[in-house]
Order: sequence, then structure tokens, then C-alpha cells
Amino acid sequence: MNFNGSAPQHNLEDLSIHVHTVDGIQVFEITGSLDIATSPAVRAALVSASERGDHRLIVDLTRIEFLDSTGLGALIGAQRRAKEFGGEVRIVAKEGQILRLLRITGLLKVFAVYGKLEDAAKDGQRVGDL
Repeated sequence: MNFNGSAPQHNLEDLSIHVHTVDGIQVFEITGSLDIATSPAVRAALVSASERGDHRLIVDLTRIEFLDSTGLGALIGAQRRAKEFGGEVRIVAKEGQILRLLRITGLLKVFAVYGKLEDAAKDGQRVGDL
């Protein structure tokens, strides 16, 4: 797997976004809470990637402790933008609360969801395939 150099890291009190590239795909590793207070920063980072022409994105939620409806809205908005340009947003989520939330809300049908970053980068084994 080709991990390229790191881009800036965005920090808020309850959120950290580390952006880097894996196999030519922008990866957003999000740590902390993705909620009403922090979702504007995530939305801005994802919109910025779209404005640069990056429409294939991976959002790694394996370090997220809390995710609410505004956080889900930021992800759904990014998916809509990506799809408009022939891209997609892939989600990485481990077993637990976040993955359960994606299942309950039906978002496993909206996003390609993977258990590992390597699978997301290679479009490998999806969570829904298990």
C-alpha cells in the first residue's frame, strides 16, 4: 500500500482530522467526537477536498467516540458531492457503536463501509459482505 506524505492536521478541542493519501485516495482519519460542534470542521475539510478535484475519499471513523445526526449529515453531503463527479466516499468503521449506528440508519446501503483502511483503499471486503 502506498502511503504518501501527510497534509495538515485540523484540530478542535474534541476533534482531530489527519489527512493523508493512500494509493492516490485522500484519507481523512477523524478522532474524537463528530457532532453538532465539530461537524462543520469535517464538512469544510471534505468540501475542500472536493473543490480540489478529489472525489474519491476515505473517511476513517475507527477513532470516533461519538457520532450524531449532524456528523452523519456531513458524511452524507460529502457522498452526494462525490457522486455528482463520479466519485464516492468510503467509510472505515470497526465493530461497535459507530458501525451499529450505520446499520440502524440504513447507511450501509449509502456508503461502502469497510472494517480496515487497507480494504477501503483496495475496495476489498466490505462490512455488508460479512
